[in-house]
Amino acid sequence: MIEAPSSRELDFLAETFRLLGDPSRLKILMHCEDGPKSVTDISQTLELSQSLVSHHLRLLRGARLVTHVRRSRQIFYEVADRHVGEVLLDMLTHVREDAPIMQRVIEQRLGASLPGRSIERRRSTRRAAHCT
Repeated sequence: MIEAPSSRELDFLAETFRLLGDPSRLKILMHCEDGPKSVTDISQTLELSQSLVSHHLRLLRGARLVTHVRRSRQIFYEVADRHVGEVLLDMLTHVREDAPIMQRVIEQRLGASLPGRSIERRRSTRRAAHCT
């Protein structure tokens, strides 16, 4: 059995999960999971601005989720250790196993702000509004 975490550990864990709640940060972590990547590579591959990528990497470094190495004038980032990569891949597997359930949960949460409308109906309504 795992020893109960301290209050400080719980705070750090909660902050880590808060950081992982941003889809762009998750994309960056998943992209860096298979080896070191430069900011330019990350931004081009993920179609994010370099300044946004740099901002997210600074936060991820602060939480010790990524590390960096300097090569000449460039800095390359990668997932800090195998534990971080394993957590990400395990959660991705979990989400894929329960994709229909997760879709319903998301629709229920979003539906609270727009009763009786599915995600697809809201998207098509938004698209139609932009076309007019």
